[in-house]
Amino acid sequence: MFCTTYSVAAQCAMCKAVVENGDVSMAEGVNNGITYLMVFPYLLVGVLLFVIYRYKKKAKI
Repeated sequence: MFCTTYSVAAQCAMCKAVVENGDVSMAEGVNNGITYLMVFPYLLVGVLLFVIYRYKKKAKI
């Protein structure tokens, strides 16, 4: 169940309306904004896991 992928073509109503009424550059801007907002939670979780790893490694010594 967790190893399968599903093709999803869903957007929020506002994003869909902006992309449908705009031009290509506006659609690229929306996609870049979504990517920008998506990256930071992953970075924060990665930094948190790295800090925990370093803390546990230091505590072993």
